[in-house]
Amino acid sequence: MEEAIIIEKSVIIVAVFAITMLFAMYCTLAERKIAAWIQDRRGPNRAGPGGMLQPLADGLKLFAKEEFMPNTPNTFLFVLGPFISMTMALMTSAVIPWGDTLEIAGRKVILQAADINVAMLYVFAVLSVSVYGIMIGGWASNNKYSLISAMRVASQMISYEIAMGLSIVAVLMMHSSMSLREIAAGQHEMHWNIFYQPLGFFIFLICSFAETNRTPFDLAECEQELIGGYHTEYSSMRMGFFLFAEYAAMFISSTLLAVLYLGAYNYPGMTWAAENWGENTANIIGIAVLFIKICFFIFLYMWVRWTIPRFRYDQLMNLGWKTLIPLAILNIVVTAVVLLLNR
Repeated sequence: MEEAIIIEKSVIIVAVFAITMLFAMYCTLAERKIAAWIQDRRGPNRAGPGGMLQPLADGLKLFAKEEFMPNTPNTFLFVLGPFISMTMALMTSAVIPWGDTLEIAGRKVILQAADINVAMLYVFAVLSVSVYGIMIGGWASNNKYSLISAMRVASQMISYEIAMGLSIVAVLMMHSSMSLREIAAGQHEMHWNIFYQPLGFFIFLICSFAETNRTPFDLAECEQELIGGYHTEYSSMRMGFFLFAEYAAMFISSTLLAVLYLGAYNYPGMTWAAENWGENTANIIGIAVLFIKICFFIFLYMWVRWTIPRFRYDQLMNLGWKTLIPLAILNIVVTAVVLLLNR
């Protein structure tokens, strides 16, 4: 029995990591295609049909490039930075419920690597550590632009993690649980949290842009000012790890948005589908629905990048401390009052 559980969880972990890497790889192509569509041009179209092999060509190019090591006294930390970013981006996926249970060979298989009752604490702990990859890489590069980027990342992450954490508190109060599986199960059919927590969703969405360093919060990279920021001195696959980590983080944050606010794998008519087509079929449709929601948020990330200009640094800090945090606290108070009155 224990061996079957170990094999089952190992398969799920490998599958989740593979899907995350695949999404991260093809997000680079999607970003360039969407940018081309917005700017009325074609985008990559020569590597394979419709440019589908372009991510593989980019990966091969990064592998073939020469490794460059700057003149830094912190060689170990310089090498460690991109690995921290990549590892932390992948670790968050361990507690995400990718679907309801599937019955396979008479066994109920839970489509989640680890169902822990403090999943949200785990997510925020991993997110807090992930910033160290960029900070260490920027500081150890022995480059003034990279150092400025590391300082910007530190202040930006601290500012927006507070608002993000506070926005989640209202959801936890509604479900009386920190388990992502229980939060997902509590949104059955169309009882999605976005209808009960629109302000919390809006705050979490904005903070997700800031946490993933996406435009208009890309002051860590800011090519026009910092020549690429924290990865200015990086080359070959070390730079590739930083780029992959950004897209993997974007995929994971899109998944969290879908799970916390858009009902995860739940969809209208799920009960009817289970009764008429069987639970396995209904749950497989649920997995597809979750990935459609994820793709929607990924598209939103890319759409915003190519339409909205970057904030000034003082605007970035003012938005985090003077607007989002007070709004998140107000949302908690209103949610507490409503829950108390509905008792």
